Amino acid sequence: MRVHHLGLLVCFDLGMSKPLRVRRLSPQEGQQIQRIVRRGGGKTDKSHVKWRRALVVHASAGANTVPVIARLAATSEDRVREMIHRFNELGMRSLDPQWAGGRPRRITTDDEDFIAAMAKTRPEALGQPFTRWSIRKLRKFLANNDGRVVAIGRERLRQILAAHDITFQRTKTWKESNDSDRDAKLDRIEKVTDRWPDRCFAFDEFGPLAIRPIGGSCWAPEGHPQRQPANYHKTHGVRQFHGCYSIGDDELWGVVRNRKSALNVSKALRSIRAARPDGDWIYVILDNLSAHKGKAIRRWAHDNRVELCFTPTYSSWANPIEAHFGPLREFVLNNSNHPNHVVLTRRLHDHLRWRNANARAPELLDAQRRERARVRAEKGRRWGRPANRAA
Repeated sequence: MRVHHLGLLVCFDLGMSKPLRVRRLSPQEGQQIQRIVRRGGGKTDKSHVKWRRALVVHASAGANTVPVIARLAATSEDRVREMIHRFNELGMRSLDPQWAGGRPRRITTDDEDFIAAMAKTRPEALGQPFTRWSIRKLRKFLANNDGRVVAIGRERLRQILAAHDITFQRTKTWKESNDSDRDAKLDRIEKVTDRWPDRCFAFDEFGPLAIRPIGGSCWAPEGHPQRQPANYHKTHGVRQFHGCYSIGDDELWGVVRNRKSALNVSKALRSIRAARPDGDWIYVILDNLSAHKGKAIRRWAHDNRVELCFTPTYSSWANPIEAHFGPLREFVLNNSNHPNHVVLTRRLHDHLRWRNANARAPELLDAQRRERARVRAEKGRRWGRPANRAA
């Protein structure tokens, strides 16, 4: 486009700008965000502000657009963009609310960072003759060390560790993707979701769906919450919801099946192909379940111009549909006592119809989400290539 103004020729580039998205997460960031979103902030930090910021980062990492994230988090699109920019600039520190007020601090922010760093460092690496810290040992080390001397009481030390999400817990094993094509698969998923969102779909199974009373949250008189029976027998077996998600249309649909199988996966892929009957290429993101990778499915996909974009091993969080299974668990399964699978399936499809009909009505979604004390999601991260290996 050219505009003449005061004898000057001005050219404007009308090219499409790239959709806003958080940077690729490191494995440590992805695991931390997963815990916050799944547990509603963690055991020591129940901040709804922190949970919502983590939810925005989680959904953006899952290839969801800003309007979709705004509806999912029940906030404005400008606020979503601000959270994404802050995370790209500050990292995990951008999730913590900054409360003002109170008397001047005797322990500075640098002191707190030093305390957190020492607490997360193995004592053996600092020349101490034990394998883990206790509050007393850590306090004594902080008061007598060659790096930074910090005089602090035990209770204040506990508070600082809790504020930095450092808790006393059992160690766990860990594993990282051993897929030799991990980077290539992540790059391909990023490319198709950026360039062809209207022709990009996601598929995954959600389950197992069992018939049993499930606790949840609700509005009730103080001290008199709704109750679910504690004695029950699992006599109905389990089912699997085969979910399909259209990234461009922001629509979620699926069918409840008895089990995971190549036949049921093939039927789901055919329903996705029917959503774009023009015969041009479509792209389906799915994980590495063996039922997804059979020769018959690959042959059908090639013949019908369907590209299967597999997530790397141990990286199913790269699937965009994962961020949308959380509301299904919260609104259909939690706080429920369905009598049988027929009723559960009916309620599930009722919610899907409501969700797709009201996808562009943020005020309705906001009214429903106010009833939740915590929201759990299946996965927590999408991007993040392996950094340094854990100690």
